[in-house]
Amino acid sequence: MTSTGERAGSVRTRPQRLPSCHSTFQSLASSLSPDGSYFSFPLMAFMRSQLNNPALFLNSFIVFPVILLTFSFCLLFTGDGMNAYMAYKVSTQTTLPMFRSKTFTVRRRFSDFLGLYEKLSEKHSQNGYIVPPPPEKSLLGMTKVKVGKDDPSSGEFVERRRASLERYLQRVVCHPSLLQDPDVREFLEREELPRAVNTQALSGAGFLKMINKATDAVSKMTIKMNESDVWFEEKLQEVESEDQQLRKLHAVVDSLVSHRKELSVNTAVFAKSVAMLGSSEDNTALSRALSQLAELEDKIEQLHQEQAGNDFFVFTELLADYIRLLGAVRGSFDQRMKSWQRWQDAQTTLQKKREAEAKLLWANKPDKLQQAKDEIAEWEGKVTQYEREFERVSATVRKEVIRFEKEKARDFKKQIIKYLESLLQSQQQLIKYWEAFLPEAKAIA
Repeated sequence: MTSTGERAGSVRTRPQRLPSCHSTFQSLASSLSPDGSYFSFPLMAFMRSQLNNPALFLNSFIVFPVILLTFSFCLLFTGDGMNAYMAYKVSTQTTLPMFRSKTFTVRRRFSDFLGLYEKLSEKHSQNGYIVPPPPEKSLLGMTKVKVGKDDPSSGEFVERRRASLERYLQRVVCHPSLLQDPDVREFLEREELPRAVNTQALSGAGFLKMINKATDAVSKMTIKMNESDVWFEEKLQEVESEDQQLRKLHAVVDSLVSHRKELSVNTAVFAKSVAMLGSSEDNTALSRALSQLAELEDKIEQLHQEQAGNDFFVFTELLADYIRLLGAVRGSFDQRMKSWQRWQDAQTTLQKKREAEAKLLWANKPDKLQQAKDEIAEWEGKVTQYEREFERVSATVRKEVIRFEKEKARDFKKQIIKYLESLLQSQQQLIKYWEAFLPEAKAIA
């Protein structure tokens, strides 16, 4: 068992100001060329949709409860060949009184994370809560890791999954209601968990199928919901529009990552060709300049590789996370519609019971009249109960969507700034390389 890497993630919420998120989007959008050729239309469309969403920026000062809970992920490999699997050592430090101690460490497999989602979703989704979805399951990626750990794509997959699981756990413990769940505390504290089963449908394509199945069920309701609250109608439209824009942007950024990787490969080929040309050149100054140019191109190749990594881990993964999260947001709207449908069905049943009572009175059947009255009383109680449940779920969904939008603004601000800083650093380093080489080029006689 060997440790292949360790990074610390922290969840430390405190008062934060977010109005600069708007200015970040605005400055980035204004820096684009008129035709949007630098970042492409999908990015411009997504940013403009956020600029036009006043709900994100009306409350510029956001106060979170003081929570101190930090944890680190350490990746462990166990076994050899196809019997190998990855486990994660999750170390937690906390001052929260709900935990048995201040510091504890557990070891978890990927299926344990899926099992946690299954438990949380079963208990909280039906009440309108947005339960963060887990990262995708990839049989191909795991097979590559088991067969050839030296494959560069395997290393990328390993880091991608580790980072995704860390972000997933961060979102779970940042949720004020989910953090109180006993299963979350058990996941972080208990040394051994029961083996999670039936998790195949809880990630990747299976998760999307589950969301689509729930949406189809809502669309097949016997009574179409006549939305009386404009807020819910507008928010659902915003979510569906944003989902489409994020998917387009994700595809474009994914293409950008591939382009940078290809550019890195071609730069390496160019460097080798220049080096060979320099070694065969008789002119001493020209030969030296070509050799230094080859060395410079090798450094530039490394810059392209690093930037491709930043494109992927800073930006592409953020978009992938929020595509999955928007699926969970749509799921909360679906649960509200299901709650409304249950209320309407109860009203329909109550109406039928009252009609049956009227028929019994008309037919003069007193022996069955008491039973009919009892059933009416029972369904009157259910109608009241389901109406209250619908109002409770509606209030929860509203609160959850507002919380989601605030967290999204904070996440995108943080990652866009990080992404722009990486671009700026890369370009500054590139300028230094060329400035250092320029005197050598001018010295060619």
